[in-house]
Amino acid sequence: MKIIDGKDAILGRLASYVAKEALKGEDIIILNCEQVIITGNKKNIEENFREKRSKVGSGQKGPKHSRTSEKIVKRTIRGMLPNHRKGRGKITYKRIKCYTGIPKEFQETQKVNLRKENKNKFIQIKQICKR
Repeated sequence: MKIIDGKDAILGRLASYVAKEALKGEDIIILNCEQVIITGNKKNIEENFREKRSKVGSGQKGPKHSRTSEKIVKRTIRGMLPNHRKGRGKITYKRIKCYTGIPKEFQETQKVNLRKENKNKFIQIKQICKR
């Protein structure tokens, strides 16, 4: 089991690493999902998320876009897995757990850091979720 601290980790790099490790058979736990960052221009990123949220169909069919940070991270990882509805992708998707903050049972454990040096232009997922 690998425990990953998402603080200041770039979303795409984090998601690709987690997807690859989960496909190898590892159980993955991601902590501090609200502090994961997305690089780029803040206005463009916020605009893209706003567009996605405004495109909603009926309440039964969707598309449905989550507003919580752990679900945004998990959804990004899902896009990097093979078919998440059947077979290997479904089993792999169940191995991944995402948490906001650090639960008590994981406070004392060793964590993997995927931090990169911060770029000038970035936004944290918690700022996107608030809007």
